[in-house]
Amino acid sequence: MRRIADGKVRPDWRQQLAAQGIAYNDTPTPDGGTMSYWREGPFYDFTSSEIDALEKGAATLFEMCVAAGDFVIDHNMFQLLGIPEFAWDQIKRTWWDDETEPGGRSKGDFSPSIYGRFDLRYAGEYAGRPQLLEFNADTPTALPESAVSQWYWHQQTGQGTDQWNAIHEALVEAWKRNLTRLRQARTHLLSPVTIHFACDREEDSGEDLFNTEYLMETARQALEPMGYRTKFLYMDEIGAGDVQAGDRFYDAQGEHIDVIFKLYPWEWMLQEQFAKQCFRDMADPRRDSTVWIEPPYKMLWSNKGLLPILWHLYGDDPERRDLLLPAYFESERPEWMTSYVRKPLLGREGANVSIIVDGITVASAPGDYGGPFVCQAFAPLPGFPDNRGGEWHPVLGVWMIDGEPAGLGIRESAGLITDNLSNFVPHTIDHSEFKL
Repeated sequence: MRRIADGKVRPDWRQQLAAQGIAYNDTPTPDGGTMSYWREGPFYDFTSSEIDALEKGAATLFEMCVAAGDFVIDHNMFQLLGIPEFAWDQIKRTWWDDETEPGGRSKGDFSPSIYGRFDLRYAGEYAGRPQLLEFNADTPTALPESAVSQWYWHQQTGQGTDQWNAIHEALVEAWKRNLTRLRQARTHLLSPVTIHFACDREEDSGEDLFNTEYLMETARQALEPMGYRTKFLYMDEIGAGDVQAGDRFYDAQGEHIDVIFKLYPWEWMLQEQFAKQCFRDMADPRRDSTVWIEPPYKMLWSNKGLLPILWHLYGDDPERRDLLLPAYFESERPEWMTSYVRKPLLGREGANVSIIVDGITVASAPGDYGGPFVCQAFAPLPGFPDNRGGEWHPVLGVWMIDGEPAGLGIRESAGLITDNLSNFVPHTIDHSEFKL
């Protein structure tokens, strides 16, 4: 793994990004200026064996997260994760999927899950295995630039022999498989089924909107030939009648919302006025309720409380502990842990994260997220110098599509906290000009 600081620069790269829909490239900075989110020129190069290590590590981490989900449900640990009681039953029901109880009765509902992203610390094959920083399991973004923009960059610049990027194709297949299974599980769904796609109108950069539109396009490619329709709306256009009186969720045109993908975090939805109604609707014994993608069980993984639970389960496992960093709920942090990263359970983009080294706070990021917090052992992100004397710290985002590793997107920052001022940087495999 190496950072190539002086790769090719396409003369029209800004126009290329705009044509691909990356309208949020110009990021506002605290001083009132702007910076480019996409970094043209530099890129990261990997050997094939390093990509294999990332792929195998991510697959193993996913298995570990499944075991952690079982552990939370078996031990009723929802309160520790800050999840209100009215959501517990539907988290269980969607987690159990279509498993059956003795006697053949369905234990849960089949609940489609399309994607997620592991954020990993990794410095190459000579520096150990990749290590989990967090699991963006509910509403990860940076998807179009990972799936589309960096692939076009690779083709147009001719750098590297390959790229780990089967994201788009995997998304198309995920929609096909999951919606086919959903129709089998919910035979009442009429044809044509409409899949709604929604995001927050208040997010003004355009990032959420385009990520949602991109996912809608992959669903259209997958499902239109199968007789499905796709339809966009904003979250504030979702209408909610009285579920207990037989009313359901519908869109602005009065169409019942059978299935909806929402780029809107579950923890936000839990605070909405229709939150309890949403979970009562999902409890409909006729299973004629709205199906939400991603499903409620993703609250078990998108919560930073996953990190100490994983460490509790695998901290003594010689085969798997190297994929993790020691982590504890703040109230249980051991005395020996004096260097750690303090993270809110539900923070995003580095907000309210602090780095403590030998008991002293050396870096922190502002934000609106409060506690509780978890403490994860501090292991500095690897530093790669550039040609101007600076140093960059990458976080490797491995995309999990339908539960399988499908590709890589990298964000780098000048500091050790990856925040909303980080840059997206493309990657290659086996860039021969720079092989050692």
